[in-house]
Amino acid sequence: MYKTGVANLPLHGGHAPRWLFARMVRLAKAVTDAVIEEYSIEEFLKRISNPYWFQAFSCVLGFDWHSSGTTTTTCGALKVALDPQDAGVAVCGGKGATSRKTPEEIVDAGTLFNLKTDSIDSMIQSSRLTAKVDNSCIQDSYQLYHHVFFLTEGGDWAVVQQGMGDSYARRYHWLSSETKCFFEEPHTGICCDQISEETLDMTSKKSDRSRELSVDLVNDGPKHLMKYFGGTGVQKKLSQFTMPSYHPVLDMDLGRDGFSVLQRAYELQPENYEELVSLKGMGPKKIRALALISDLVYGSEPSWRDPVKYSFTHGGKDGFPYPVNRTVYDDSIETLRDALYQSSLDRKERLNAIKRLKDYIKT
Repeated sequence: MYKTGVANLPLHGGHAPRWLFARMVRLAKAVTDAVIEEYSIEEFLKRISNPYWFQAFSCVLGFDWHSSGTTTTTCGALKVALDPQDAGVAVCGGKGATSRKTPEEIVDAGTLFNLKTDSIDSMIQSSRLTAKVDNSCIQDSYQLYHHVFFLTEGGDWAVVQQGMGDSYARRYHWLSSETKCFFEEPHTGICCDQISEETLDMTSKKSDRSRELSVDLVNDGPKHLMKYFGGTGVQKKLSQFTMPSYHPVLDMDLGRDGFSVLQRAYELQPENYEELVSLKGMGPKKIRALALISDLVYGSEPSWRDPVKYSFTHGGKDGFPYPVNRTVYDDSIETLRDALYQSSLDRKERLNAIKRLKDYIKT
């Protein structure tokens, strides 16, 4: 699928005050209505999946410009603001336990939009796969805790989800308008302030052979993999295999049910990497274990490079790791400013929102 970006944000606690959130809901609806009316629902999805536009949108709503709360609060405001019947777009999922309700909410929204059962099932699978990719196939130390799935009456969708690290949160954006493989270079833009030198990226083209071999290793049967693992960790053969310093062999124990999961996978004989990763119980440890064994046995080293394509906020002022794409950023701001001018807010609230946007541009 078409992945549009990732943003890293410092973790901040607390909640938006009720008076602010109520205004955020009203402003979120006004801006969304303006974008949909002036352009289209598909264009709204495209902009929500743009990490720059999303960040500017959050700032205009009045929330803390750089914290993790911009994601959860902005998505929460949109979920309250948008009535699927009126807007033609539904917001499913949310933070924590609410994210686990995403499949049933997709069913409800799809039924409301009179979508075909196959389309609804496909969107549920897309919801699960986007989470699986960002949580397990890209092992960047961020654990997902927020997942929001936007879907339209036309069957298009976008995903905004966020993972938590030690002191930062990383936001991932997805868009369905271009159908590509979930597991090969799905990113078109990734924003962050920090790059990890120990990131396993099984979606990289460099990991293509490793993905193929992971499927082959499972389909050949898990018993021949036993020699690489002990009951509590990596046996002598694997521990003596010297890896480059940027991807140490850590936490390789498959756990109590590790080989039973591989056995079930063997019995199902997955045809490709998507089927393998989609299997229940196929989490980060097993994905990493298969990647490392494919490297050890066949010399097919996966990618250990953090899939960041440009830096976000102050991380890019010195051009590290890449310069901020000023053209994209400015276009997003201008689009948002136009939407504010056209919104249904009263003049005072509209001017205040535009002032916040101008203040943000100066930072």
